[in-house]
Amino acid sequence: MPLWKMQTTLNAIKARTKGTLIEHLGIEITEIGDDFLKATMPVDHRTKQIVGILHGGASVALAETLGSIAARLCVDPEKQGIVGLEINANHIRPVRDGWVTGIAKPIHIGKTTQIWEIKIYNDQSKLVCISRLTVANIDNNVMNTS
Repeated sequence: MPLWKMQTTLNAIKARTKGTLIEHLGIEITEIGDDFLKATMPVDHRTKQIVGILHGGASVALAETLGSIAARLCVDPEKQGIVGLEINANHIRPVRDGWVTGIAKPIHIGKTTQIWEIKIYNDQSKLVCISRLTVANIDNNVMNTS
């Protein structure tokens, strides 16, 4: 049984990413499973550091993108939104070209917080980075005030 409270499609997610960092980096959500979200990102001039390998910040951007979208799908959008609290990443191996694929899975989905594990793999299915994202579920009446 899917854990998502909000129903969406890949096309709907893609439409929301227009004009954002997600679009700029070439991140594309490719699959919505019952308990995971998957995306790809190219390793190219947008995502490499000056020595020619995948930039750690690009990996973190992919991880946060996946975890944040997945977390949002786990709250009732009429009542709550999500905001990031903390993200960490361990970079395991370099990638020089091709694509990386990230998969976000929940560790904890609570009433006030969520924790997501995001694993990023290279084209040979070798682990490149592992990240953990913690988000807060915030009531809309709080989110809409500043």
